[in-house]
Amino acid sequence: QVQLVESGGGLVQPGESLRLSCVAPESIFSGNTMGWYRQTPGKQREFVASLSAHGDLDYADVVKGRFSISRDTAKNTVFLQMNRLKPEDTAVYYCSAATIAGVFWGRGTLVTVSS
Repeated sequence: QVQLVESGGGLVQPGESLRLSCVAPESIFSGNTMGWYRQTPGKQREFVASLSAHGDLDYADVVKGRFSISRDTAKNTVFLQMNRLKPEDTAVYYCSAATIAGVFWGRGTLVTVSS
């Protein structure tokens, strides 16, 4: 079973920063678009950011200018740098890998933004 493992979630105050990490198997990471999604109770999972193997970036409007996605090819890791966090950013954040065989997901990491 393919495993994407997220880490870096936690409790922060509004305005603070967090960096999420996601490690994927090389066979999944290499050459594919990696992304981040988030979900809150009772709502559908929503797109946050993505980064293709060619460097194409995409962000949800609500995080543009605050979040930044990057990847470390040597470590098969994708990052999500989240700055100026807001209470509405509170969610479980999931890492994804879009491959020819389908989309693979991690189990998520909880981010809570609260004073």
